[in-house]
Amino acid sequence: MSLITVHTDGASRGNPGAAAIAFIIEGLPDGKIEFKQAIGIFSNNQAEYRAMLAALEKLLELEVKDSDISFLADSELMVRQMNGDYRVKDAGLKPLFTQALSDISRLKSGGNEITFIAIRRELNKDADRLANEALDE
Repeated sequence: MSLITVHTDGASRGNPGAAAIAFIIEGLPDGKIEFKQAIGIFSNNQAEYRAMLAALEKLLELEVKDSDISFLADSELMVRQMNGDYRVKDAGLKPLFTQALSDISRLKSGGNEITFIAIRRELNKDADRLANEALDE
């Protein structure tokens, strides 16, 4: 089983305000993928979810199979919601959460194991840097 690590980060200046997303996927056969994109006006939590969704979509596009995929994010709220520790009450997050569950189900059908781990911001500095670069561009 391949080990894949995904660092995600969403940023919002103003909350809600100008927002951007970023992810870094490591452990792929063809090497590391880095992605960053400004996404418009969103809350910080919405940006965090959209970063995770972008990474999930990339993994689906790459048809990743039989891998142990760890999502690392500094959004404790998102990680706890994805792990089922917290309910998703915010109306703006519910459709993003539902889409994430659908994407995760599709990835799991390919033999993948998926975990979500909350990490401190300083351990997510590369994804944070990419999200801020996207905001600055």
